[in-house]
Parts: sequence; structure tokens; C-alpha cells
Amino acid sequence: MYVVLLHYTAPLEEIDYVLPDHAEWLARQYEHGNFLASGRRNPRTGGVIIARPMLRGKLDAILATDPFALNHLATYEVIEFSATRTAPEFSPVNEAVAH
Repeated sequence: MYVVLLHYTAPLEEIDYVLPDHAEWLARQYEHGNFLASGRRNPRTGGVIIARPMLRGKLDAILATDPFALNHLATYEVIEFSATRTAPEFSPVNEAVAH
């Protein structure tokens, strides 16, 4: 699994202008089963995405299609981790604890 930390590199006015496109991009990633959760950071300096287990290259390719990336409005910090314990709702997507 991955935790992706988005760091805005542009003023919020520019972020807000591209936000509808970013929201559509997120919706497509959920439809494809790539993401488990996402949301804004507080304070609003970026966002957080929790991505399913996948090859790192695939995740990097997905992130490169984000309108924030295409418009050079954010950078991405990707943290890979192996969940060894999860809530029951996560066990189907976590190969470490799946039955």
C-alpha cells in the first residue's frame, strides 16, 4: 500500500481553478480500483491519497496524469508500507492480512 502526500506548489487560487479536473481524475482512480481514500490536508497545504498495493511504477504513472501534476501545481511524496494489521474492512485489499 501507499500513502501519497501532495504538497501544493502554487497559490490556492490556482489550485482551486484546477480542482474540478483533479476531482474527476480522483473519481476515475476510484472507478479503476486504484485508490482507497483521499482528502485535503489540514491546514490546506496539499492532500493525502491512500493507494492500493500495486507496482510502484504503475502508481508513478497514475500520479503523473493528475491535473495538479500536469499543471505543475503539486509535488508528490510517496510512502510505501506493508500493513501488518488493519481494520476488518481493509483485509480484502491488504495482502498481508487477507484470508
